[in-house]
Amino acid sequence: MCELRYLFALLVGTKRKYVDPSRAVEILKDAFKSNDSQQQDVSEFTHKLLDWLEDAFQMKAEEETDEEKPKNPMVELFYGRFLAVGVLEGKKFENTEMFGQYPLQVNGFKDLHECLEAAMIEGEIESLHSENSGKSGQEHWFTELPPVLTFELSRFEFNQALGRPEKIHNKLEFPQVLYLDRYMHRNREITRIKREEIKRLKDYLTVLQQRLERYLSYGSGPKRFPLVDVLQYALEFASSKPVCTSPVDDIDASSPPSGSIPSQALPSTAEPQGAPPSELPSTSPASVAAISSRSVIHKPFTQSRVPPDLPMHPAPRHITEEELSVLESCLHRWRTEIENDTRDLQESISRIHRTIELMYSDKSMIQVPYRLHAVLVHEGQANAGHYWAYIFDHHENRWMKYNDIAVTKSSWEELVRDSFGGYRNASAYCLMYINDKAQFLIQEEFNKETGQALVGVETLPPDLRDFVEEDNQRFEKELEEWDAQLAQKALQEKLLASQKLRESESSTAQAGEPEYLEQPSRSDFSKHLKEETVRIITKASHDHEDKSPETVLQSKPESTTSQPPNQQVVEVAIPHVGKFVIESKEGGYDDEIMMTPNMQGIIMAIGKSRSVYDRAGPEAGFFKAIKLEYSRLVKLAQEDTPPETDYRLHHIVVYFIQNQAPKKIIEKTLLEQFGDRNLSFDERCHNIMKVAQAKLEMIKPEEVNLEEYEEWHQDYRKFRETTMYLIIGLENFQRESYIDSLLFLICAYQNNKELLSKGPYRGHDEELISHYRRECLLKLNEQAAELFESGEDREVNNGLIIMNEFIVPFLPLLLVDEMEEKDILAVEDMRNRWCSYLGQEMEAHLQEKLTDFLPKLLDCSTEIKGFQEPPKLPAYSTLELCERFARIMLSLSRTPADGR
Repeated sequence: MCELRYLFALLVGTKRKYVDPSRAVEILKDAFKSNDSQQQDVSEFTHKLLDWLEDAFQMKAEEETDEEKPKNPMVELFYGRFLAVGVLEGKKFENTEMFGQYPLQVNGFKDLHECLEAAMIEGEIESLHSENSGKSGQEHWFTELPPVLTFELSRFEFNQALGRPEKIHNKLEFPQVLYLDRYMHRNREITRIKREEIKRLKDYLTVLQQRLERYLSYGSGPKRFPLVDVLQYALEFASSKPVCTSPVDDIDASSPPSGSIPSQALPSTAEPQGAPPSELPSTSPASVAAISSRSVIHKPFTQSRVPPDLPMHPAPRHITEEELSVLESCLHRWRTEIENDTRDLQESISRIHRTIELMYSDKSMIQVPYRLHAVLVHEGQANAGHYWAYIFDHHENRWMKYNDIAVTKSSWEELVRDSFGGYRNASAYCLMYINDKAQFLIQEEFNKETGQALVGVETLPPDLRDFVEEDNQRFEKELEEWDAQLAQKALQEKLLASQKLRESESSTAQAGEPEYLEQPSRSDFSKHLKEETVRIITKASHDHEDKSPETVLQSKPESTTSQPPNQQVVEVAIPHVGKFVIESKEGGYDDEIMMTPNMQGIIMAIGKSRSVYDRAGPEAGFFKAIKLEYSRLVKLAQEDTPPETDYRLHHIVVYFIQNQAPKKIIEKTLLEQFGDRNLSFDERCHNIMKVAQAKLEMIKPEEVNLEEYEEWHQDYRKFRETTMYLIIGLENFQRESYIDSLLFLICAYQNNKELLSKGPYRGHDEELISHYRRECLLKLNEQAAELFESGEDREVNNGLIIMNEFIVPFLPLLLVDEMEEKDILAVEDMRNRWCSYLGQEMEAHLQEKLTDFLPKLLDCSTEIKGFQEPPKLPAYSTLELCERFARIMLSLSRTPADGR
């Protein structure tokens, strides 16, 4: 009992990520041991736990009070009473019984109310209300309901044929609010009346359904059809006209060459039964002689063809107009009658269903509401499976899912999918409802002096509060000790790494080996690398076998360390790489950074260098990993990719390599990526990170021009901003939001032009941005002109606002570069459209507005006027940037653009 108190107190107020329940579980296991050593199911465990807690509370209550019957909180919270009224062998009886978990059968029922109705009535109960005393049966009526009502759903049954238990996966619905008035003893008389009425309605419903079935499945044979369709088919047959297109006629229409007689045209030697001689095909003496002069060839397929006088589709042979008229009239009338009868039956059935559903909806029967509070779910079969729970958070007004140590937000839809059953092997086995009127179950506690709501540790009694606070203090001390150990270990690793680095540099200098980072040739960037880079790539490819990213990430170091108490375990899914588990100090990694392509590549490189790391230590592993990563980035920089794949967005180093950044800047950037603190999620990555950080600290100020370094990084940030301006501009263009699109595209064009002035690979395709910027202006000009042509004052003013605020201020941007002929032609088109109005008749006020506006439009100055501040960019991650860029570029490739 004490261990359970401590366990639940820690769950309320601990600062740890999760609470270890081992001590309480071990005590429970010892208390619940059985002689047969069989695994107990969850319902049996719950029964025993409640009994044990009840006994413990009873002992405590008896110690603290002298009353004869002290109150037991377990009984008051979880136990209720029902009255069993019945007849046994002709004798009436009444018994009051206490219940905790109320068992319900699932098999054969569709919802919770049907289960309850079946559980409350057992056997024949007519004798309770009549003089007949020969039958036996009983009814259950709740006399007292607990604040927390638990239903145990029996989803297991024993298969006698197989000799083993099986799980029942049938679907069973249950409501969020359950009204229990119909099961209360005080409502027994009205409930009996309603049950009799429901029984009568269901009997009548059965008759109606049987009658409807005769209409929907008509016939006496094995195949049945709707009677309406049968009458329709008969009507269609009677109305069909015979079409006697003979195969002989088809053959005669395309007669064969003279001298040959098709076998299909040969007359039959036997007259068709019942056919008059006048209807038989006639043959001339000449044709008979020709036939007799040749031997007859037996052709079974052609000789067994349908006689030529049969119709091509079923139709009456002989029917008079009068007969057809009478038959059609009867069939039409009968079909209408059947349709009406069927519709009336269906409507009657629907009304009865609705009446049954609303039988207990009157005000007197919705006075005992119980709200669903928790659902316990089992997934699997009778002999094995997994358990989890859904619990409603009344303060946050949402469902929460409790699955082992994972607690996540959920929804009613997810609960329904996992709990109703019938969808997969998961279904609810226990439902916990709480009295919706017992607010003390969910209401907050308040401080009597301050009136503020109590939360966490404040809600606990003094002894438990002290226990939790002491545990939290121990936890904080553990954190401090752990941090001190990490700091000491990091210092030792730093000193060791520095020593090894000096030794490595010394040996490298003596051997004359080139440095590990080399840059592609400036003279022919797209095809050649320096000799040393080629050697490194070749060596890297031979040193390491080809492994998929998933294989690399799933590999584990041979020696593992115990997880510190302040670490958190999180599964991270990296696109194009896979899923892996991160174990790091709380706050020790950044989700967004872990998803970047930079980090993906570094993680793969470290994984591939595992063998070197294990054999020669962290520094050798670092050199191996950085060589692999640099070689991979060089390949990406040289790769010829489609427009939707731009590796410059994925990796800053690719951007630097393509634009021939100084080697030291590339080296420092790559070292900073390997020294990122987010790599501290396992021992190997952490040690390599420490080596990279040590090497960064050894870089002297004179070795890297920090001003130049910052300028390159600033250019890359501007490249990413330009990309986002371009993406948003193109997305708005596709949504036909041309004003927003124009503002972003103009910013993209201006930034891109500045970048391209420093190198051809610094920015994006200038023609692409120019095209859509031009198209935006043309679209807006068209809209403004149509508004002006409407003649309505409001529309005219809106059109001129578009021109004055968006077209006129930005036209100089198209005129600055006289080499862009398409931009100049677009400006001329816009001007010509408005100048064409000068020769048209229009009202005086429109003429006046046009006269005032045209000089601004026709101004040939290239001075940019009224340029607005760049629109603010939303926050975005590298992953989002790459995905949105790929998506928009793919959509553009599928949509032809005029003039491109």
